[in-house]
Parts: sequence; structure tokens; C-alpha cells
Amino acid sequence: MLFNSADYIVFFITVLVLYYVLPHRLRWIMLLAASIIFYMAWEPALIILILFSSFVNYGCSRLIYKNRENKKVKKGILILSLVVNFGLLTVFKYLMFLCRLALEVFGFFGVALPIREPDIILPMGISFYSFQSAAYTIDVYRGQLKPVKNYLKFTLFITFFPQLVAGPIERAGNLLKQLFSRHSFEADNIVLGLKFMAVGYFKKVVIADRLSVAVDTIFNSPADFGGISFIAGALMFTVQIFCDFSGYSDIAIGTAKTLGINLMTNFDRPYFSRSIK
Repeated sequence: MLFNSADYIVFFITVLVLYYVLPHRLRWIMLLAASIIFYMAWEPALIILILFSSFVNYGCSRLIYKNRENKKVKKGILILSLVVNFGLLTVFKYLMFLCRLALEVFGFFGVALPIREPDIILPMGISFYSFQSAAYTIDVYRGQLKPVKNYLKFTLFITFFPQLVAGPIERAGNLLKQLFSRHSFEADNIVLGLKFMAVGYFKKVVIADRLSVAVDTIFNSPADFGGISFIAGALMFTVQIFCDFSGYSDIAIGTAKTLGINLMTNFDRPYFSRSIK
């Protein structure tokens, strides 16, 4: 389910109404169900992957805390968690690229490898929930955080739908308490959240999506254009890619704000940064 779709607007309004109508004790359950529905709307079967990732990180964080006095054991558990997180990320996001690269390199030297490029579906948001899960487990390892006792509550932290597919990648110290705190209906939160969403939709739909037409035209048919066009295309792409990601983040931040939840600021003028870091 894309943010810039009619389905998401209907989904968002439904969640917002239910959130403030339901009693506090049921709100997190509704958010968990909504987040799972949101994810499954894209590819239902891949919900198994995110639930598996959540379960591994939940279990590893609990074991790390249980063995917090044994540095060797807890380090081994952390490594297992990281291997699972980044192993899944590598397989689903980079395996096709690595296989293609190997075939091309060995093919250049006349060596035929007994492999073929796999056909793998890239799971939605896998980068975001992999890094968020890893950051959580590392925080527990460092003693900066106590692990969540309830697996379903931890799963909500990982799958919380506003920031699941576009970030910002949240630290548990900022998001976990907010998900389970009592939030009263406040008009200011609704208005501010909708303003964030409106700005995000403008960046994404009006700027990024329109620029993508020109950018794709230039770079999909390079023989039809000259140097000035390539420079213009590159400059337009810098604006397009910023507005695409920044717009999605603004929609995510705005959606959460209407629920009384404050997500971290993301994309804070990256092109004006003084260093790569």
C-alpha cells in the first residue's frame, strides 16, 4: 500500500478514527493489526519474513539481557542477531546483484559459472526494519535499554506502519514508550500532522513524480540527448530523489503526529551538510 494512493487515505482515516474511539488498552492492538494489514496489502506471504525477523531479535535481546554479566555469551548472541538481520537483507536485496556481477566478471574471462541469477522479490521496507531491529538489539547489548517482555508489543515497534516502508529508522528509546502511552485527542496534533502530510504529498506527487518523467526520458534514451541535457537530468534527479524520500518521510511523520506520536526528524537539509557523516 503506497502512501500516495487512495487506499492509504482510506486506511489512514479508518485507523485515526479507531485510535481515538477505542479505549487506551486496545489501541496498541489495533495499531499492530493495522500495521500487519498495511504490510500484507503489498505481498501477504512476506509478512512471514518480518515476523521471523521480529521473533529472532526479540529472542536475542531477551537472551542478551539474561546473560548481561557474561560478555562472551551476550556478544555471541548479538552476532547471531546481526547475522540474521543483515543476512536476510543481503539475500533479498543484494543476492541478484552479486550473482549478476559474478557471472559478468567470470564470463569476461571465459569462465562459465554453474549458477544463474535468482528471481527474488524485494520485500517492502526490509532495509528499514532490518536496521531498526539491529539498532534495538545493539541498544540492549550496550545496556542502554531493557528488552520488551511482550513479543507482540515488540512486533508493533518493528512494524509500526507510518515508518515501516520509508523511515525514519527509529530508536527504541524514542518510539517504544510513545506507542503505549495514553494520547488524548488534540486538535493541534491533527492539524500539525496533516500539514506534514500535505507538504510530503506535494514533494512526492507534485515535484518528485513530475521530475521523474523528464529524468527517465533523458537517461532511458541517452543517444537522443546531448551533454547539457545530461547535466540538467542529473540536477533534476538530485531534486527528485530528495523530494521522493523526504516526501515519504514527511507523510510518515505527519501520520504518526495525528496519533500523538513524534517520530524523529529525517532528511535535515542533506545537500547542505558539511561532511559525509
